[in-house]
Amino acid sequence: MNLGNGIPAAAALLLAAGCKVGPDYERPEIAVPPAWRETTSTTLPARAADLSSWWSHLGDPVLDGLVERATRQGLDLREALARVSEALALRGAVAADLYPTLDANASYTYFGESENTPFGEFVPDWNRYGASLDTAWEIDLWGRVRRAIQASDADLEAIVEDARDVAVTAAAETAISYFQFRAFQRRLEISLDQLALQEETLALVRARFDAGLVRERDVAQAATQVETTRARIPALEFGLRAAENRLAVLLGLPPGALAEELAPPAPIPVPPPEVAVGVPADLLRRRADVRRAERALAAEHARIGVAEGDLYPRLTLLGNLGLAADKPRDFFETGSTFFGVGPSIRWNLFDAGRLRDLVHASEARAEQALIRWERAVLLALEEGENAMTLFLREQARRRALLEAVAHARLAADLAQRQYADGLSDFQPVLDSQRTLSDLEDDVARSEAAVAATLVALYRALGGGWESMAGLGAAAARG
Repeated sequence: MNLGNGIPAAAALLLAAGCKVGPDYERPEIAVPPAWRETTSTTLPARAADLSSWWSHLGDPVLDGLVERATRQGLDLREALARVSEALALRGAVAADLYPTLDANASYTYFGESENTPFGEFVPDWNRYGASLDTAWEIDLWGRVRRAIQASDADLEAIVEDARDVAVTAAAETAISYFQFRAFQRRLEISLDQLALQEETLALVRARFDAGLVRERDVAQAATQVETTRARIPALEFGLRAAENRLAVLLGLPPGALAEELAPPAPIPVPPPEVAVGVPADLLRRRADVRRAERALAAEHARIGVAEGDLYPRLTLLGNLGLAADKPRDFFETGSTFFGVGPSIRWNLFDAGRLRDLVHASEARAEQALIRWERAVLLALEEGENAMTLFLREQARRRALLEAVAHARLAADLAQRQYADGLSDFQPVLDSQRTLSDLEDDVARSEAAVAATLVALYRALGGGWESMAGLGAAAARG
């Protein structure tokens, strides 16, 4: 055997096996602003933001526990992690194409010749026992399979980013529902306090009416105000119960499961005096939706190589080894052995341009994925700017409302004293109490809105999925 002639051929195969069809992927670049527009505020210093567990910045242990449970046992995140497991298994199935397959076969045949043929009288019936191992191995000459594995790797990483995004959403929804619950608690408390005050005022007015000091209209107006406030309470009680039930479902629990835990009143969490936001470029590495879009782009880029690989010949090594005999006692004799080995080459020589069109379609899908990534970046920047603006403006609104409440409380006290002393009629009392009640309700809602806009800001900046249960393992597998 002349080995010298086979060396160049083997070297050519090895060289070809090191090739990869399709373009190599490079992460795209996009211009982003160097700083946020709102970072001129002292409340938003432009320094690196630590968002690993943003909810802990609010200093509420109950909120910390709820978010931890929502991101550990919430149904949405459990489903997302199951999708990660599915993608991991599918990636393994694609990677298996790099290795040979081995199939085992066993058979038994009983054959009888027709008696109405020329040989039917002379050919006896016969048995055949067989068993074999068949193998096939496609040599990845052009890197088609390796490109498919790259695509599956990127798909897996994109689904891990999906799970991270779900975790961020679960934390944000839990926090916002908790703020709403505390706001309803506070608003209900305000309404009950106002109702008690107005009932006292009604009793005073009735006493003055009985003494002939005021008109009956004052009694009717005071009673109207009492019943109007009383009518607000059922809606607030429903809102309180709905927020509590929403929290339970977010934690994967039946409605009502958190009633005892959340019953003790607590203030609405107050944001820290300063919130670090970093720079816009941080979004490219931190936002799960942007990272997911980039991984989806990488997957489509790798699939161009998969499509191009179909343009080239496929080399498959085939082999089989087995036993065959007419009688069971001869089955394991040396003479019953058979085997075969050899290469198979398949190359599509003409298909009217179908494979070329599939390559062009794959290139177009990669271009679409690039556009989706660019859109994700711009939408993330837009969301970040809007969230910061809304957070700052809601803080300013809350400060103004607190000032208004202080003045309204003073005005209500003065009107009450002047009416009791007979220095004014009842209308200023009604107006001042109604204004105070509305403003205190507005303050409670604004406090919840400030906390909610802070959550929206943290979410827009990337969320802080790093510390969430289950995602560390998912990221490692990805």
